[in-house]
Amino acid sequence: MNRTRDIAVTVNGTVCEAAVEPRLLLADFLRHTLGLTGTHVGCEHGVCGACTVLVDGDSARACLMFAVQADGCGIETVESLGRIGQLNALQESFHDHHALQCGFCTPGMLMTATDLLRKYPLATDDDIRQGLSGNLCRCTGYEHIVKAIRALVGKAGAAK
Repeated sequence: MNRTRDIAVTVNGTVCEAAVEPRLLLADFLRHTLGLTGTHVGCEHGVCGACTVLVDGDSARACLMFAVQADGCGIETVESLGRIGQLNALQESFHDHHALQCGFCTPGMLMTATDLLRKYPLATDDDIRQGLSGNLCRCTGYEHIVKAIRALVGKAGAAK
């Protein structure tokens, strides 16, 4: 028996309507239904942060949320930040400070950092590290990621 639910979400400024199974995860909806593959799926337990997106302006783990829970919400994915040749300030800062290596965690880091820069003063590097504590990176040691975010603290439009 196929019981689907109709949902309407605004993803990166575009209204998307779809009939989805109630058990479909938001990460799978974004990746497989909408083709937005920037949202990575790592642990599938909400521990690694690779699937972090913003839901109504707040960080959320797309692997822990059902698509039906996002009905009526605004979702921002890493694709909303910029494009090749038109990176936003945070992406530029990650590039300039060598804040990525393999890149798997980068989308989740960028979305978490966007949330942090929008909401918190981030007065110290420890504040940034605390804010990133739910995002795992096996390559960088976080130092360059912290520097990339630090470079934007207090700059207008940094986390657009």
